[in-house]
Amino acid sequence: MTPSFPPATQRWTCRATAAWAGALVALALVAGCTPQPPDTERPPVPKAVQHTQMRDAIQAPLDKARNVEADMQKAADTQRAAIDAQTD
Repeated sequence: MTPSFPPATQRWTCRATAAWAGALVALALVAGCTPQPPDTERPPVPKAVQHTQMRDAIQAPLDKARNVEADMQKAADTQRAAIDAQTD
């Protein structure tokens, strides 16, 4: 007695059907996965408000330069006023 195997075309159809069914199931699972909406009760903290050591290290010399610039402007105004007072 010889074993009866299905014809090659029937085996191919069965594999193709299984592949399509698996793809459809995977697609349905992926379509069902939606991202969770963000929490609307508490707004996120803006990143620019957060203090960091790097930002402070960069801002410190800039603030110092701004303060020196203001002092230099005051000194220049005082000197200009003194020169104007002597020339009049």
